[in-house]
Amino acid sequence: MTVQTSGAYAGIQQAIDAQRCVVLDGGVATELPTRHSHDDERLWGIEALASRPETVRDVHRRYVSAGVDVVTTNTWGLPTVLSGGGRIGDGRGRPVHWMEFARSGVRVAREAIAEEGREGECAVAFSLNGDLDAPAGAETVSLLERALSDDVPDLIVLETLSVLRPSLDEVIEALLATGIPLWLSFRRCRHGLCGVYGQHWGGPEGDAFGRAARRFEELGVAALLVNCIPPDHVGGMVSYLRDFTDMPLGVYPNLGYYTDAGWRSQSEIGGAEYAAMALGWRAEGAQIVGGCCGTRPEHIGAARDALAGTLPGRDRPATPPHADLFRAGADAGAPAAPSGLADRRGRALHPVPFPAIAAHPGVAAAIPGTYLMWRHLLEERVGAQQRCLDVGSGSGLQTVQLALNGAAHVHAIDVDERAVANTLDNAFRNGVAESVTGEAADLYPWLPGERYEIVVANLPQVPVDPASQLSSHRPIDYWGRGLVDQVLAKLPDALAEEGRALVTLTSLLSQTRTSELLGELGLRAEVVAWEVGPQPPAYRPGEEHLAHVEELGDGYRLHVGGDTALVTYLVEIRRA
Repeated sequence: MTVQTSGAYAGIQQAIDAQRCVVLDGGVATELPTRHSHDDERLWGIEALASRPETVRDVHRRYVSAGVDVVTTNTWGLPTVLSGGGRIGDGRGRPVHWMEFARSGVRVAREAIAEEGREGECAVAFSLNGDLDAPAGAETVSLLERALSDDVPDLIVLETLSVLRPSLDEVIEALLATGIPLWLSFRRCRHGLCGVYGQHWGGPEGDAFGRAARRFEELGVAALLVNCIPPDHVGGMVSYLRDFTDMPLGVYPNLGYYTDAGWRSQSEIGGAEYAAMALGWRAEGAQIVGGCCGTRPEHIGAARDALAGTLPGRDRPATPPHADLFRAGADAGAPAAPSGLADRRGRALHPVPFPAIAAHPGVAAAIPGTYLMWRHLLEERVGAQQRCLDVGSGSGLQTVQLALNGAAHVHAIDVDERAVANTLDNAFRNGVAESVTGEAADLYPWLPGERYEIVVANLPQVPVDPASQLSSHRPIDYWGRGLVDQVLAKLPDALAEEGRALVTLTSLLSQTRTSELLGELGLRAEVVAWEVGPQPPAYRPGEEHLAHVEELGDGYRLHVGGDTALVTYLVEIRRA
């Protein structure tokens, strides 16, 4: 493999060799003056290359003027375009082939550099997101190489990666085969996989990421970075990775996130504050510093000025600075639990920290799975700093607990207006009303209006004998899974890319059918908790039909003497 080192990239290498900090730009799409027409956040601003190239060029110019060493093209979403069919529009309904977006991205970036008089001094990095790690990813790279043959970028940055899997190595090898220097960037912090709000998912992975860094270096990757995580989650990553690799290391966190209402930024962080954080990353050994979503030219310019003349340090934070982030809600700042009935984390369990919940007339206080779900939300502090959706809120126990855990926002929906009012009342009762909204919605026609990091659903699942509902206009819920299937079908549109859903399923529901439906929807599930409880009275009038459901499918109950019990599973669902 012969690496095509341009003059601009040679300057980057020389800067790193001279221990000067290389400065990346910040968010490009987040700086565009108008909101993008796509609902999919992975396509942030990409159509602007066709419909408003001058606005993209102006954003690049502002970063170049701020003194950056590397400008990233506004092409981050191209792999997502390819996975969805290969074409998006120009903002006026006319399709544009993805290759033209690729060429335009490099061309517009170079024009901005030239207009600022910095040709050969400022490098162009062709940006691609983690969706390139797909079964056809290596083949896509060969097409991409053709698209870029007329104007080769100075480097490629494959960014916002997450999971380590064999297919990623194949994509990396294909990108390296182009001869263009390759940088990789991951959403990783010292707690493992990390989302835009600092949420963590997956179990402990020890040194797996460090060993992967060594492998990337051996393959020929030119630099390794972390990006698109909150700045207070960056600490500890550079020093950790330095134990495994001699590659140049860098960081570029976000200062905001995307919602259907537009961009939300951490406006309290100004240029001086960002520069101070950048100096901390530099003291830890960062050789490349920039910004991701919401990081503006003024942040990058201030960081550049502060970093000038500094040397990469060897600081090693003893504890990640965000270690206490999820001690939100009632647990935050609480004194140590007294000796006695306490859990492994030292939290007092006598009495159990149960929210103040009142049940309005006609609103069911609990159904199978209610307390199983609540306990999991409490123990795992689910929802901290995240946008959450509670489907079938009932009296609002799950909504309130998510909010007490420190959720950025919780939206509760229920078919019964009384339940929505009950949920909002209980949110006020527990002091979390400001972070909770509610909506009366029939789940069958309802469509999600935005994407959420956490979706919880604990819904009735009583199989219904058709003979008992001959006059109903609603679908007969023969198997008891009508509402559950509605939730599952809507998760692809309701979940953020890194989001997860927690759904309760009783043992009467067919595991086979659930697995088939999840596979069709591109989802996967695992059981995170389960419990056995007496069969509720609501099931007893249909005993003959319940026995028929057990006979016809793989659903089951537990029969012990004259007692009948249900098993309730709490499953966590993610994109496959």
